[in-house]
Amino acid sequence: MAKTISVFNNKGGVGKTTYLYHTAHLLSRKGKTVLMVDCDSQCNLTAYSLTDTEIRNAWKPEGNSIFRAIEEVYRGVGDVRKRSPSRVTEAEGNLFLIPGDLRLSNFEDLLGDTWSAARGGSEPALRAQSAIHRYINFAAEKISADLVLVDLGPNLGSLNRAVLAASDYFITPVAPDLFSIQGTENLGDKLVAWRKEWDQCNSAWHDDTLSLPAGKPAYLGYVLQGHNIRSNSEGMTQGWQIYGEELGPAIQQNIVDKLRPLNQIVDWDDGEYKLGQIPNLHSLIPYSLAARKPVFNCTSSDGLRGAHISTARETVSHFSDIVATLTTVASWE
Repeated sequence: MAKTISVFNNKGGVGKTTYLYHTAHLLSRKGKTVLMVDCDSQCNLTAYSLTDTEIRNAWKPEGNSIFRAIEEVYRGVGDVRKRSPSRVTEAEGNLFLIPGDLRLSNFEDLLGDTWSAARGGSEPALRAQSAIHRYINFAAEKISADLVLVDLGPNLGSLNRAVLAASDYFITPVAPDLFSIQGTENLGDKLVAWRKEWDQCNSAWHDDTLSLPAGKPAYLGYVLQGHNIRSNSEGMTQGWQIYGEELGPAIQQNIVDKLRPLNQIVDWDDGEYKLGQIPNLHSLIPYSLAARKPVFNCTSSDGLRGAHISTARETVSHFSDIVATLTTVASWE
């Protein structure tokens, strides 16, 4: 069974979609079959990966968007539809996507309304809470995925509670700023509460014919994103460095220390939870978005000129540490 990793932060604007998109492309380039899942109702990952025509087709009644897959659960007239994910045709290797859908936000209302009943063991409520979990498992098996990467919206709502519960691991992209530091406290407390509630769901249900998420994703670590590059030991400006140095201790205290008693952390040998550091790619991102290609695949044919071409090609090095880590995770039994 493929490992599922959610990329998540309750604070927006930290570059999580860009990070997931580029990492997935590099993993598929290395020979891994990767399934991306867009569970952010803003659909930025979908817009990055598919053409407008492909997106419109995914949203049609017969389409394969995440909402179309769970629509009958939402409407209360059926269960998960088994529709194959989309292949990302511009990728090198086997890269697939479950397209996002703006209507997924409607499903979040149902998840909120049925949560209390689910903790009491109600089958209809548990079918709703587990719908995305069950569809992701089907799609991953359909393509023989080695790894599943899930993009989540920046909130602590019921949709993210359901999707994180279905994940084996999660990563938090963070920016070196005060708001990211404060956000770690909210996140740690919420994850502890969700674990307790998912334990109630699993304790109340005893029928193996319905697969429920375990509700205990393990924390892999954080990726520092969006800092401005400088040629010092930290590789960032002094202003960014101040907050960057505060992030590690805050994550240790607010996430790692709170999840360790629940066995929801990965114990790295070096005790370090910083998985990588990705600088602000500035004007390269608009070219990448327009071309629907990773920055490191963009060339003069995509509008790049002069030094931008070599700079774009060199950005692959920013992702090397995290790609190595996730390659290891994909191989874990």
